[in-house]
Amino acid sequence: MKRFAKRLLGFWLTAVVALSVAGCSATGGDGSKTDEGKIVNVGVTDSLGGINPFVVDQTEINKYAVELMFLPLMELDRDLNFQGMLADSITTEDNINFIVHIDEAATWSDGTPVTADDVEYTVRRLASPVVNNTTLMLHAFEGTGDEGFVEEGAESMAGLKVIDDKTIQFTTKYPMALSTFENTYARYLHIMPKHVIEQFSEEELLTADWFNHPDVVSGPFIVTEYDNDHYISYRANTDYWKGAPKIDKLNIRIVDASQIYAGLKSGEIDITHHTMTAIPQEDYESIEGLENVDVVYGQPITNQSVFIQTANIPDVRVRQALVYAIDRQQLVEELLKGHGEVIDGFLSSASPFFDDGITPMAYDPDKAKALLEEAGWDGTQTLRFYVNSGDNTFVNGAQVLVAQWEAVGIKVEVQTVDLATLMTLAGSMDYDFFAVQYTYAPVDPYPDVQWLLSGEGSWTSYLSDEINEALEGTQQTSDTEEITKLYSTIDQKVQEDVPMFSAYVLSVQGAVSKRLTGAEPSAYGFFNDVQNWDIAE
Repeated sequence: MKRFAKRLLGFWLTAVVALSVAGCSATGGDGSKTDEGKIVNVGVTDSLGGINPFVVDQTEINKYAVELMFLPLMELDRDLNFQGMLADSITTEDNINFIVHIDEAATWSDGTPVTADDVEYTVRRLASPVVNNTTLMLHAFEGTGDEGFVEEGAESMAGLKVIDDKTIQFTTKYPMALSTFENTYARYLHIMPKHVIEQFSEEELLTADWFNHPDVVSGPFIVTEYDNDHYISYRANTDYWKGAPKIDKLNIRIVDASQIYAGLKSGEIDITHHTMTAIPQEDYESIEGLENVDVVYGQPITNQSVFIQTANIPDVRVRQALVYAIDRQQLVEELLKGHGEVIDGFLSSASPFFDDGITPMAYDPDKAKALLEEAGWDGTQTLRFYVNSGDNTFVNGAQVLVAQWEAVGIKVEVQTVDLATLMTLAGSMDYDFFAVQYTYAPVDPYPDVQWLLSGEGSWTSYLSDEINEALEGTQQTSDTEEITKLYSTIDQKVQEDVPMFSAYVLSVQGAVSKRLTGAEPSAYGFFNDVQNWDIAE
């Protein structure tokens, strides 16, 4: 099976940008109501890459900026159930052929029905080598090459078959779990109106100005203007087929993390998102004290993962000692104020496949010392540990870890670098270990796990036949109990060999203005029913 490529969406990446809301149209001051109607401001700390679905990568802010206009086939709700967006059902009998049925009521804003032809045309154009978008990993489908492309100008794709106006079949090259198809593809394929975009050549799909201000959409809002570093402004699509939005304008404000508290207090920000908004830990108590907002802590899904370059630290005993030497529960209690958990492996308690029978490696400095002695560790080597400088909480936490490692005889030098530099380093082997916040989809961690543990070229250089066999098994069954056993096998093997470890998993804070109804901070399902958001009079 061809391995999955890395999807950047997995990260909760903290972008630090300048606070600038002056360019954001129709802000509404206190975020409630102006002569331009009801306005809601969403505060985020991630910067925008773009709104053209053929060009943007799959980071969360890009996904949702597009999704407000062009619905995907499916989305997860806040309880991690798949909810139909354009599709009302996706089924498979063999984990190879996936039948997607489009909601009979789905229409474009100009009144044209959304059809299977729209889906086929969109996916085929996304697979164009001219468009050259590799982030969707379309190599999984019949008719594409190893990079996920069809031939330039292709008029068909073997992995797509239109059955009738509202039904299309996707065919994969190898077995794929229904949850993987739904999470990895149905959530990320933003369907475009064929009757509009077929006027553009494949080259023009990348450059046409229409994508900057589309006038035909399937979603609840239509973009009016945007600035990649500061804001995205939308007006309501009053012809939205699921019901006209109750609010007239929606602004996504891109601000510095340090400005979230002030924005919530003043009313300039109405709501935050659990993964697009990095609220500093030091502001949690202050936000909890605000009388004008409700605070909502999310499920533990954002993992402070530490990836070990096993080619540079080949002795498993040394890798195990790194974990035994640190008090991870202390980090949760002191750094996170108890809003998190300690796990081993990839799956947190938020996942339906979580095995609570796996006991995390305990803080045991004596055992760490014994393992190091057994490994012949002489304490003269200095390990290089890279940390994201934008993650203030873990920058502080890393110093605690360094002290605990030093106490058992492991010298570690922390180097804080910006996220772009960290990701460049991650693509090399020029590190001993590094930390980054990573959100493994609780319902489908398969693509991330497969890539991260895929041997040479991965962030760990670690490969295990036992893990690969278990991963393959997760794609060949829909039985929750069986999938849980397979992921348990993976997490136990990761605990044993330590190619990575979790410093902690965060239950991040979100906040929502008490004026705003029908909305709640969440990692998933945030915008699913945004048409029902309203401002209390």
